[in-house]
Amino acid sequence: MSNSFIRAILLVASISMTGISFAQSDFRFHLQEVPLSGFQGVQSFAVGEHAGLWMVVGGRTDGLHRRQPFASFDAAGGNNKLQVVNPETGQVWSVATASLPVSVAEQLAATNMQFIQRDTTLYLIGGYGYSSLEGDHITFPYITAIDLPGAIQAVQNGNSPAPFIRQSGTDERMRVTGGVLIELHGDLYLAGGQKFMGRYNPMGPTHGPGFEQVYTDAIRRFRIVDSGTALSVSGFGEWVSAQHLHRRDYNAVPQVFPDGREGFTMFTGVFQPDIDLPWLNTVDVDSAGYTPNNQFSQLLNQYHTAHLPVFDESANAMHTVFFGGIGRYYVDAATGLLKDDPNVPFVRTISRVTRLSDGAMDEVKIGDMPDLMGSGAEFIPVFGTNLFDDNGILRFQQLSSDSTHIGYITGGIRSTAPNIFFTNTGTESTASAKLYKIFMVRGAATGVQLSGDTSAGISLTVSPNPLADEAVIGVELVSNSRVSVLVTDSFGRQLLQVNDRKLAAGRQQIPLHLGFLPRGNYVARVSVDGKIAGTVKLARK
Repeated sequence: MSNSFIRAILLVASISMTGISFAQSDFRFHLQEVPLSGFQGVQSFAVGEHAGLWMVVGGRTDGLHRRQPFASFDAAGGNNKLQVVNPETGQVWSVATASLPVSVAEQLAATNMQFIQRDTTLYLIGGYGYSSLEGDHITFPYITAIDLPGAIQAVQNGNSPAPFIRQSGTDERMRVTGGVLIELHGDLYLAGGQKFMGRYNPMGPTHGPGFEQVYTDAIRRFRIVDSGTALSVSGFGEWVSAQHLHRRDYNAVPQVFPDGREGFTMFTGVFQPDIDLPWLNTVDVDSAGYTPNNQFSQLLNQYHTAHLPVFDESANAMHTVFFGGIGRYYVDAATGLLKDDPNVPFVRTISRVTRLSDGAMDEVKIGDMPDLMGSGAEFIPVFGTNLFDDNGILRFQQLSSDSTHIGYITGGIRSTAPNIFFTNTGTESTASAKLYKIFMVRGAATGVQLSGDTSAGISLTVSPNPLADEAVIGVELVSNSRVSVLVTDSFGRQLLQVNDRKLAAGRQQIPLHLGFLPRGNYVARVSVDGKIAGTVKLARK
């Protein structure tokens, strides 16, 4: 099989967690749950690392927020502890934040703070929660710095970490929650997010308790000036666009672009300005500015979730893996068809978005989480190795041919059902206290690896892709079989069907006449002897 033909393989399958493979950069994952003793589950939190120990800060200790204003984001559900975790031994130490100055303790119990670690200091910006000083829920206007070596040791010894925590004065530019903080060439980028003041109320600010909600619609660039005692901001500037940057609670992930530039991509998020649905397009950002990508639609994993950037230098391919969370679209396990749920449910989907060397983007479902989980979780890499570069991108060529422990996933919301928002009483979801080791295996066999039965050895291809008027689905069969193909659009609507084509064992081709299709993304579901063998993602430019 030629390299150019391999490059056209875009595979989507219902596959086991231990059976993930990619067409270009060939690897798979294992998730292994490990014991964690005494950890208070959190979601939408911040985390820093020193000497193999984690400092877990803020977030919520309950699950999905309730709709009733009196119950939503109540103070009791804020994380009022600083927790130190040793992921290798499963040990956990904690102290209450009550010993800290009130303004510091309140911010450290906030949800959806923006955070970044530089050397041994964890910087926290904004976040949303209850303030007794203000007598209401607010988005906090502070930068807080935690000296990790000192604070971690204090928590381990049961002492107050107050000497190792500093907070800035009020800075309205930092009053942001639900954005993402990323460093690029020494500058910090606070991308997206919102200012939310008052109690959450799904009926809007004119019905019941009032609130103020203002999206930043911006990427704010600046530097933190840290004298060791005082914190301030210098070199502040921003790019503003209500059309493209009006998003929050999303994933912004470091990237290496095809021409070698470093930057990051703002993946989907919520909500579109004119409708309460997630974004589908993405935005690429570098030091020169931002560029919306309207040629690609990210259908899976649209809220913030644990994620992993992987760069394959030899193929010049940039992969971003998303582990579970919340998404408008999901692949139905029973039919293999892509489903659209505008209620935006919790999902188990593990997906991979790939930017190829020519800049084209591809999205593939590559597996499932153990449960409806991942939203508000964090992927925490293994530190002190050569696997990750300074931007937190895993370098594919550094992986060995054996299983490599690359990091952990912890926290996040674990839900009992896909759609619980409209019936949520507070018991339908929890903040996960589980810890998973993430292993990555390089060199797994290419092709579709099926769960359950089967037709081991079957592989699917499409050529050309992007599609021309005529295309061919290639099927590698292990025995004489009946093969059917069903082509649907991204909403699951059936467009073309080829039924019960009798084919001999070996490589076979099924022609498709697709000249009637407009530009867009499509899915071809292939069944062999009545069983779904997998699906191939199609694009027509």
